[in-house]
Amino acid sequence: MMRPRSNSHFPVVMMAAVVAATASVQAQQRPNIVLFMVDDMGWQDTSLPFWTKPTPLNNTYETPNMERLARQGMLFSGAYASAISSPSRCSLLTGSNAARHRVTNWTFRKDQMTDGEDDLLAPPDWNYNGVCQVEGTPNTFVARSFVDILHSAGYHTIHCGKAHWGAQDTPGESPLHFGFEVNIAGHAAGGPATYLSERNFGHDADGRPAAQFAIPGLQKYWGTGTFLTEALTQEALGALQSWNERYNVITSLRDNEIIKEKEENELRPFFLYLSHYAVHIPIDRDMRFYEKYRRKGLSEKEAAYASLIEGMDKSLGDILDWLELNGQVDNSIIIFMSDNGGYASGLEWRDEPLFTQNAPLRSGKGSLLEGGIREPMIVRWPGVARAGSRCDSYLIIEDFFPTILEMAGIRRYQVPQTIDGRSFVPLLRGKGEPSKDRCLVWNYPHVWGNKGPGIDLNCAIREGDWKLIYSYKTGQKELYNIRHDIGEEHNLAAEQPKLVRRLSRHLGKRLRAMNAQRPTVKATGNPCPWPDE
Repeated sequence: MMRPRSNSHFPVVMMAAVVAATASVQAQQRPNIVLFMVDDMGWQDTSLPFWTKPTPLNNTYETPNMERLARQGMLFSGAYASAISSPSRCSLLTGSNAARHRVTNWTFRKDQMTDGEDDLLAPPDWNYNGVCQVEGTPNTFVARSFVDILHSAGYHTIHCGKAHWGAQDTPGESPLHFGFEVNIAGHAAGGPATYLSERNFGHDADGRPAAQFAIPGLQKYWGTGTFLTEALTQEALGALQSWNERYNVITSLRDNEIIKEKEENELRPFFLYLSHYAVHIPIDRDMRFYEKYRRKGLSEKEAAYASLIEGMDKSLGDILDWLELNGQVDNSIIIFMSDNGGYASGLEWRDEPLFTQNAPLRSGKGSLLEGGIREPMIVRWPGVARAGSRCDSYLIIEDFFPTILEMAGIRRYQVPQTIDGRSFVPLLRGKGEPSKDRCLVWNYPHVWGNKGPGIDLNCAIREGDWKLIYSYKTGQKELYNIRHDIGEEHNLAAEQPKLVRRLSRHLGKRLRAMNAQRPTVKATGNPCPWPDE
């Protein structure tokens, strides 16, 4: 059942209901959790180096708050997601690999595929309606979200920004369906119509959506000159302040011994999912930062993109500042992540020059080369993750599901789906290696629409230092040693035939075990061979 939307402001008279709804697990034993998600942010779209040395882009962009967060926590250099938004976000929410949940391309309209055309191959009948917590919608993956589990355990759950988990007019379109009590601007679209409040974030003068990606629910900012990133930040801060007011009321009552039933009246921690539409196209100018980058010599498009990045970073800083000013910094975990690689897939988009790149990584969004799937990630967990530390072990976005629940002290839960993710809490504690002897798997049996290396109709596996990419269309296999060749410039498949066969077996076995899908050959109607066939 879909929950009714909650008001983001809880008056004091609601205090008794809030107290009664809290879980028995003591709040002071459970941290607040902020998941700060960026859209389409590449590994190098920051002044914080995620490689072994700074790059030209690191010296171009300015993200002081990412640097600040890394000084306080652990930087992850080997964090992975899917190459496209919806697959990553559905894996995050469900803990299942994209090959298993079959939301393997981006979603938007109900019952409609978003695949591009190929002359030889046809896409499978994938789950283009997204994920859902209830049965009844065709072409969806039914799963329970980690947010619903957090909410059931007593967390106050806030969604702000991009959702992109379910198609229009399906239950999964709304974050409220997945256990969020508050939804700010989340809906089916995977990007913004515009970042500009002067254009009403995509609505006409009468308030009707004038573009398919019009952002809902931010009417009070229309025409104010407030950039979308800033509007979402202010809304997130407002939701946190509403939580803080309840927190202070209950604390005051406890201090005055009005509250005595300890197990029933513990304070609720919060989970904030601040999911920015930045830095997704369109590359609108955030004028707070744009001119600075023009003075640095960047082109108009490059400067606009850099302004999107710094606006996102300013938002991160505002959240960190709020936690410090309100006494929550020591009891709050911050997780910073992007949903896929930066938009630098090798060719131009809509006849416009590219505005960023991912070097030393190759290619970008939509590609199973490193530029499309390796993400900037930072975790601050006071008292657990060592400040200023770095982790080079690899992990993948479905790992967030068990990790966040473990962070919250939730170890037992029931879900209908298979959880492919592994908790990376041992990495944060420095007391384990979840990636040892582990294979990471990607499956993209689609045509995205852009062109470039590693894009379209392929699957991949990483095991240790080695990565194999298999093309469904050509049967070609590429083999790279990621540790020694992070730019994937040297295909070693011909030199390592035994290793290619072994990784092909592992990849084929994993895909079949997850009931993954393949494209079909149009001429015959037969599925393409698996990588080990």
